[in-house]
Amino acid sequence: MSAAIKGPSLTLKAREAISGWLFVSPILTGFMIFFVGPLIAVFYYSTTEWNLLSQQSHFVGMENYVDALTRNDTFWDVLVNSLIFAAGLVPLNMLLALGLALALSRSIRGAVFFRTVFFAPVITSAVAWAIIWTFLLQHESGAVNRALSVIGINGPNWLHEPHWAMASVIFTRVLKTVGLNMILYIAALQSIPRDYTEAARLEGANGWEIFRRITWPLLAPTTLVIMVITVVGSLKVFDHIYLMTGGGPQNATLVLAFYIYEQGFKFFNTGYASALAVILFVLILALTILQTILKAARK
Repeated sequence: MSAAIKGPSLTLKAREAISGWLFVSPILTGFMIFFVGPLIAVFYYSTTEWNLLSQQSHFVGMENYVDALTRNDTFWDVLVNSLIFAAGLVPLNMLLALGLALALSRSIRGAVFFRTVFFAPVITSAVAWAIIWTFLLQHESGAVNRALSVIGINGPNWLHEPHWAMASVIFTRVLKTVGLNMILYIAALQSIPRDYTEAARLEGANGWEIFRRITWPLLAPTTLVIMVITVVGSLKVFDHIYLMTGGGPQNATLVLAFYIYEQGFKFFNTGYASALAVILFVLILALTILQTILKAARK
């Protein structure tokens, strides 16, 4: 027989599907290896008592979770610190970002320069930013207290007094991250059709009424995105705490992400640290879902 026997040919839809899967397979493989795999491993390690140094582990079930939630008072102090940090950072960050966006979204002289100034800390190294502010907030030789002394104010030891350390870290973190939210708000403001505001002005609406009835409702989707990003970032903050306060003084700035690091890589309680990481994951997931539901309910 001169003619070769041909198998059934693939349909166009099947060939397109195979091509699509081949194109996404590198990303999908990386996602499975570097995200799904570690996530499953953390859930597994959280059910074990595992010492990172001895590499000895045994299954303990939910014991690590019980220890964290019912037997370890430090965990609840750490959780409260994390929520205080988020409660202080999120509204301050968003209000400042919105105010800057409203001021710099207009066609005014120097707007581009000031946008650059406020956005520059976002791309600045977090390590360099934290170290610089650590020097600025020193008790006697810091530039902040020197400036306050000029006007007759004796500044506190910002990073070494429990009542001031958390506020100091929140303030410096806001200055570091507010530029990103400002840019997002500026983009949202510039996407609002001018016809809406011009029509409102013709009807006699003042600036506050235009903002409350037109601008703010149209910013709702962007506000949700910014809120989720800011809340997640505030709950997993690590670099500022590590570099500026180390969780002190007197555990006043010991937040959950830093506490996980201490348990896992300082005390080598890998199983307990994994359980804490799962709790942090569940907390962030719950808050994200709650914010989405609340925003949807307001529509």
